[in-house]
Amino acid sequence: MTVSNGFAVEAHDLVKTFGAFTAVDHVSFQVSKGEIFGFLGPNGAGKSTVIRMLCGLLTPTSGTGTVAGFNIATDPEKIRQRLGYMSQKFSLYDDLTVEENIDFFSGIYSVPKSQREARKRYVLGLAGLEERRHTKTRLLAGGWKQRLALGCAVVHQPPILFLDEPTSGVDPIARRGFWDLIYQLSAEGHTIFVTTHYMDEAEYCHRLALMYRARIIAMGVPQALRHEMGASQSLLRLDSSDPLESMKALEQEPGVSDVAVFGGGLHVTVANAATAPARIRQVLGERRIAVRRLDPIEPSMEDVFVALIEAEEKKRA
Repeated sequence: MTVSNGFAVEAHDLVKTFGAFTAVDHVSFQVSKGEIFGFLGPNGAGKSTVIRMLCGLLTPTSGTGTVAGFNIATDPEKIRQRLGYMSQKFSLYDDLTVEENIDFFSGIYSVPKSQREARKRYVLGLAGLEERRHTKTRLLAGGWKQRLALGCAVVHQPPILFLDEPTSGVDPIARRGFWDLIYQLSAEGHTIFVTTHYMDEAEYCHRLALMYRARIIAMGVPQALRHEMGASQSLLRLDSSDPLESMKALEQEPGVSDVAVFGGGLHVTVANAATAPARIRQVLGERRIAVRRLDPIEPSMEDVFVALIEAEEKKRA
């Protein structure tokens, strides 16, 4: 595989407009070989549009990019030969069996006939579908369909995988099992570019780009992004007898920059973790709201993303 400057994927100032609407606004990043690179963001942020440009399915309005060393604007066919693509819709044929789907995609991806049986065995083993090889695909549960779709995307041994919201609509246990497969493929040398709007999945990526309103607003290693937020402000977990009233009481309090619902309690972002708890207890006590728990905690990726979005909105305002 020819990789420009040692990177499997590169994007430089990618822009995509549809009439007056800007779907992707000057997006730039680089993905190293063997890396699991995550694109995190809400639906409509522009993640899927970026992937479609990189796969050669959409022509950029402006900007450049390379995949496996080939230009996305001039060499889309060469790129398609070197990547696997899986979308949230699972491009499978429900009336075919598991085995027949693998055979079909082997043909689509031009796997040499001499290698097809070996590749089929690999896919069945990877997906754990050996005992379901003769099952009609429509009869598979969502998690098994997901595994089969991933297996079909790698049947031709592509060096680069694009996974576009691959775990959407799948239960949490199946999602975690799917990420085990992604780690396995990464260990085998595949470069994996995955989009998701599930915040917990961000922690599984080697590196992240956080996308919001067509732009990348932050990029880095998940742990570093969380540490960066923790260095600038502190996060407290609050459980009280009345979460809604607690939120109303604290939102206007000096030193409190954000209050957000998290599970059955609240996450309170404060400037000073040493002095804030006493003030919070006082404010809530005056309103006869009982504090059951008030502890400093490490920010999650959801906390980081919410803080970054709020900072972005303040810039725009």
